Amino acid sequence: MKRVSVELVPRDEESLRAELALLQQYKDKIDVINIPDLLRFETRSWQGAAMAKEYFPQAMPHIRAMDINLAEELPMKDYLREHDIREVLVIEGDPPQRMTHAVYPTESTDVIRKFREEMPEIDVYAGIDQYRSSMREELYRVHRKVQAGAKGFFTQPFYDMRYLEMYADMLDGLDVYWGVSPVMTAGSQSYWERKNNVVFPKSFEPGLEWSVAFSREVKDWAEKNGENIYLMPIRTNLEEYLAGVFATL
Repeated sequence: MKRVSVELVPRDEESLRAELALLQQYKDKIDVINIPDLLRFETRSWQGAAMAKEYFPQAMPHIRAMDINLAEELPMKDYLREHDIREVLVIEGDPPQRMTHAVYPTESTDVIRKFREEMPEIDVYAGIDQYRSSMREELYRVHRKVQAGAKGFFTQPFYDMRYLEMYADMLDGLDVYWGVSPVMTAGSQSYWERKNNVVFPKSFEPGLEWSVAFSREVKDWAEKNGENIYLMPIRTNLEEYLAGVFATL
């Protein structure tokens, strides 16, 4: 396996540092911490990434394309350099709930190019949403992002190994972090189905046991094939989930 990335939500400094401290027991297994940029929290992703770098050698903040005004310099440029943050993940971003937050008609490819021009020392990754449209249309988006300068990609979470392997065949040769995320309740399952168009396999069961087993299956596949994985422990007990994923038989 190449690298393991774990996503931590920066709800506040205290909770983020508590989770980073908890992850220290897996420091030899985790390579990079991903920090999403969620506007309902005060801590921005690059601030959370700076905290994460106090515990892990690499941290990757998410950058929302719609927050970037192409007429101005990257607003987090100096902060990234000051804290030696050398990787970012550019995503489209969801519209803000508060209309006081300014957004722009900026696309991910625009921001990827802007990083290439203003911060060529930064490795820029982009997102793959395997549920938003057809595989052909998503592959076209991937090619556009590669042309813009994306070094690699992070997928939305998979829940079916057959679907993951179809994408792996299509994206052969690209540096991809294959996403997995636990779904703990029927309500969460319904959310993924309604909002993200996920089709769960017949064998799926919401809960920790199925989620850990599938995450381990993807991890074993990644180890066998020299791939990266992206663990997103959303709305679950972080300690129990990672203990199951990294357990040795």
